[in-house]
Amino acid sequence: MKHLDRRPSRFAKAGQARLGWLGLAILLVVGVTYAAIALARRSPPPPRPVANRAFRTAIRPDAPATVWAVGDGADGGAAARAVARRIAAGRPDRVLFLGDVYPDGTASDFRGGFRSVYGSLARRTAPTPGNHDWPNHDVGYDPYWRSVTGAATPPWYAFRVGGWEVLSLNSEAPHGADSAQLRWLRARLRSDTGTCRLAFWHRPLHSAGLHGDQHDVAPLEDALVGHAALVLNGHDHDLQRFRPARGIVSLVVGAGGHGRYGVNSDDPRLAFANDSVYGALRMRLQPRRATLEFVAADGKSLDQSSVGCRPASSVRSPGRRRQRP
Repeated sequence: MKHLDRRPSRFAKAGQARLGWLGLAILLVVGVTYAAIALARRSPPPPRPVANRAFRTAIRPDAPATVWAVGDGADGGAAARAVARRIAAGRPDRVLFLGDVYPDGTASDFRGGFRSVYGSLARRTAPTPGNHDWPNHDVGYDPYWRSVTGAATPPWYAFRVGGWEVLSLNSEAPHGADSAQLRWLRARLRSDTGTCRLAFWHRPLHSAGLHGDQHDVAPLEDALVGHAALVLNGHDHDLQRFRPARGIVSLVVGAGGHGRYGVNSDDPRLAFANDSVYGALRMRLQPRRATLEFVAADGKSLDQSSVGCRPASSVRSPGRRRQRP
């Protein structure tokens, strides 16, 4: 019986060599791709609390004011530009940007995504970082807002407008019970017993949208109970208004132009929801009251409501004094 010659031919050896080089090339491409992703989505540097000299209290802090809010739309696209034009046409005294400059919140993303859409409103804008922004905040979010305001960018801060205190909190920085952010927030809330306060951050504790409830941010809302009447968030790309819970009305305003996410309209917590249009929230703030209106990019009014609040027992002196970070 003949024994088969199992030694590989020179053709087989050449094929094996080609396969080896091909495998090496594939591994190299995969490695470069993951390195690029890691660079764009690196672990964020820790926040550096600084005094808020960037986002100032209004010159007349108790005068009625028009404030717009929107998130998830700074991508330079046509839909985002349409929303920004609608906001600009509403002549806002302030704009609250609820986070996410696409795709990764880098310096070039802020130039091409945010500045190209909201650049004309930047000096009236008070931001909070989103999950797309925070990993690169030291090269994108922080230096961009420093270039706008001329001051260091605080990771969380407060100012007054329309008779309300506005708190920009940070869902992407540590926000647990012993975090620097929660210590700052609790200390600020102890100063008076009023509820004419509006807080905003990116990821919502309450959402009937794609991402759902972000339970990790509960410490932020827990601290606000009894001290605030409104909470605004983005992250889910739609518009949602929730029924009051624990004295707070929560709204999701993530329909800024970067795609739309569906909403479970059967969620019993919802008072209003829309996942079919791009738009923003228009607010008229005045002492003791806020009127709210979701407005589509084409100007159509989608939902109107109002929220009352209890004025502070002792309001801080207005003006441009140094504020705590």
